[in-house]
Amino acid sequence: MMDQRAWIGLGSNLDDPGGHVKRALEELEHLPLTRRLAASTCYVSRPIGPADQPDFVNAVATVATRLSPLALLDQLQALEQRHGRVRQRHWGPRTLDLDLLLFADYRLAWPRLTLPHPELAHRAFVLLPLAEVAPELRLPDGRSVSRLAAALGDHDVSPMLPGA
Repeated sequence: MMDQRAWIGLGSNLDDPGGHVKRALEELEHLPLTRRLAASTCYVSRPIGPADQPDFVNAVATVATRLSPLALLDQLQALEQRHGRVRQRHWGPRTLDLDLLLFADYRLAWPRLTLPHPELAHRAFVLLPLAEVAPELRLPDGRSVSRLAAALGDHDVSPMLPGA
């Protein structure tokens, strides 16, 4: 397989969330047959779902990979595990969440993976950093990521302050 571009959403709200996201961005460089091309600023956002949890730190990375979509997902889930990810409740707190947002122009609906990510177009904490790293990017259905981000607004999403 030749190199394909993929976009990965990163999030954390436990145990030094900014540190988890920044380390995971670096660790993407070490995935097999994959290299990181770009990484967004880190953003702070309110949690989706249960409100009884800390705010999230989010970012998006662009990678070039020779892995298949499922092989990349396996690598991302292994990276989550190395960061102590525990799945206790849906949309609950986590040390690291890695979502495969887009993989080239693939459209998939498999039991383990849906591409594009089904909530991508509705989440400012994904669209703002995604538009930052790929302002010209269009979803497989032709919608512009930058336009989707502008239409959605910031919805309590703000750049993380340096040193935070």
